[in-house]
Amino acid sequence: MLRLIKATLVLFIGLHALFYALQNVANLSAAHGALVYVMSGADHEVYSHTIFVKLNDPAFAWAALGLVLAGELAVAFFGVKGGWDMFKARKGTSGEFHSAKHAGVIAAGLALLVWFGFFMTFGAALFQMWQTEVGTGSMEGAFMYAMASVATMLYVCLTDD
Repeated sequence: MLRLIKATLVLFIGLHALFYALQNVANLSAAHGALVYVMSGADHEVYSHTIFVKLNDPAFAWAALGLVLAGELAVAFFGVKGGWDMFKARKGTSGEFHSAKHAGVIAAGLALLVWFGFFMTFGAALFQMWQTEVGTGSMEGAFMYAMASVATMLYVCLTDD
């Protein structure tokens, strides 16, 4: 039963990322607009000055959105693959099941890079997106997903199978 739970949790990492990627594609203009808005520093009233950059360049926002989508799709691929690999190995030996965790661990690690790295490090810290309602919503969601991915990675990796 524990192996089935682990496989399902890894699958959920992949599905979560897939759903975000598909929603971003379905709302491509809005996703791009949100990035332009956040990176431009618009409506930053608390910390209105920065020692870094404010970017109001739509091309840069498209590049950033491309990175986000590529990251989400990579998490989706490895999460679904990892969940499937673990499900197939659920009745195998401890070594076989442990080997089947590889793609799932990659998915969780990539999820941390996307939601902690992109959203929390660059979005929240560099571009100060926490100062706006749009940015705060994105940052809070990124935090929840990053922490769920960490918890899943630890649960999958650090327990004996």
